[in-house]
Amino acid sequence: MGVTRLKRKDRRNKTFSRLEVQFLKNATNLEAGSRSAESPRSQVTINNIALAKAAAANN
Repeated sequence: MGVTRLKRKDRRNKTFSRLEVQFLKNATNLEAGSRSAESPRSQVTINNIALAKAAAANN
C-alpha cells in the first residue's frame, strides 16, 4: 500500500500544531532559579529598560 500524501491544509495544520506545542512547552517550562533568570544583556531586558526610561521621561 502506498504512502498517502497529506493535503496542503492538513500539512499546514500538522506543522502549526507541532509549533504550537513547542511554543507552549517553552512558555510553561520556566523554573525559579538562576538558569531561568533573564540575562541582563538580553534584548528583552534592554527593551524593558528603554521603555521604563521613556515612561519616566513622559511623567
